[in-house]
Amino acid sequence: MSRKATPFRSISRILTMSATALALGGGLAGQALADTVKIGLLAPLTGPASADGQEYQRGVQLAIDEINAAGGIDGHTFELVVGDVKDQSAGNVTSAVERLLGDPDVHFMLTGYASLTNFEIDNMAEAEMPYVLAATSQQTRDIIAPSPDDYMCCWSWTPSFDAYNTDVTSFVEKLAADGKIELPTKKVAIISSDNAYSKTISEGMKKTFADHGWNITVDEIVPFGEVTDWRSILAQVRQDVPDLVINTDYLPGNSASFLNQFLEQPTKSLVFLQYAPSVPEFVQLTGKKSDGVIYNLLGGPLVSPKNPRAEEVGKKFKDAFGVESGTYGVALYEIVHIYADALRKVGDPNDHTGIMQALSETDKQTVAGRLKFDPATHLAMQGDDYIPITFFQIWDGERVLISPEKYATGEFKLQPWMQ
Repeated sequence: MSRKATPFRSISRILTMSATALALGGGLAGQALADTVKIGLLAPLTGPASADGQEYQRGVQLAIDEINAAGGIDGHTFELVVGDVKDQSAGNVTSAVERLLGDPDVHFMLTGYASLTNFEIDNMAEAEMPYVLAATSQQTRDIIAPSPDDYMCCWSWTPSFDAYNTDVTSFVEKLAADGKIELPTKKVAIISSDNAYSKTISEGMKKTFADHGWNITVDEIVPFGEVTDWRSILAQVRQDVPDLVINTDYLPGNSASFLNQFLEQPTKSLVFLQYAPSVPEFVQLTGKKSDGVIYNLLGGPLVSPKNPRAEEVGKKFKDAFGVESGTYGVALYEIVHIYADALRKVGDPNDHTGIMQALSETDKQTVAGRLKFDPATHLAMQGDDYIPITFFQIWDGERVLISPEKYATGEFKLQPWMQ
């Protein structure tokens, strides 16, 4: 690393090394010191994304409990500490990051998403803290790609979001080419939320649809946060009926409200909702109305006979908590195990440089597919042989994997309101 550790981190390490030296001088030389390594989780435990944050916590705790029950690693056991990023505002994220970085026993940090812009990556680099995150990969790439060697700290479970920008268009057009839907107008309504994740994806989608000759008849953005009334936007949709309706607001409560209000007077339009239907809360809020809804994922559980790891970990999660995992529970479970693999290779949790290098060398089959990092961007590699973009359709509360064909467990069926 070309960056230097922050002062409070350096002092903490000196104290830790001094304590270790004293212990060794007291007759423990040659023996592994049994200690507790803290794993720091950044999570929105309160606020509009709390359903995701609670799932993060379950996944991480499940992995920690499993590793501890197996005897730990080289005498080390593990403890979870959580920094609540609340509404993901800069102030709340900074406060959570500083609190966890200030704890000398925290030797690894992770999140699904914390700030959405991922500015905390710079904090991790300065503190030489190994860190793995699992969202907003466009922002991760923008920070790391100009100087990847300065950010050996930080790695992304999620591949490039470029597929989010492009693959809905090709997916829908393939359905039409296969005779499964009709696209008489090639009109699309695109609704988004004012946050980095949703806006990045919607802007990419708009460009791709325009490049493919589609007419964007509704282009609306709502303020980030709770949205309970979508009727004025839906009135625009009904005024000029599109072939496709897209909403990239990722909050499950907002997405559920949108679907419920769309179905008050549905148009014969294919409905695609970004991410939110993958969260169990979405189906709880919509019930049977969720039947037929389509969404896609990068880095989500790839439950298929060709990837038995996803079913194995999903079962562990449900057995432990009584609910299905969405995207992040099983993902963060896997990320803890990736850190555990690195620690087994390096041996010393205080050797952050060694841990970072070991993380960079990860190459293993996970719930999302084969995880291997691109050294130029630190993103997970994307594609059918690595982590693919997956399309799902909900029926009777179950999520059916309909694309890519290599992993599909079912086929697309026409949405009820289109019949």
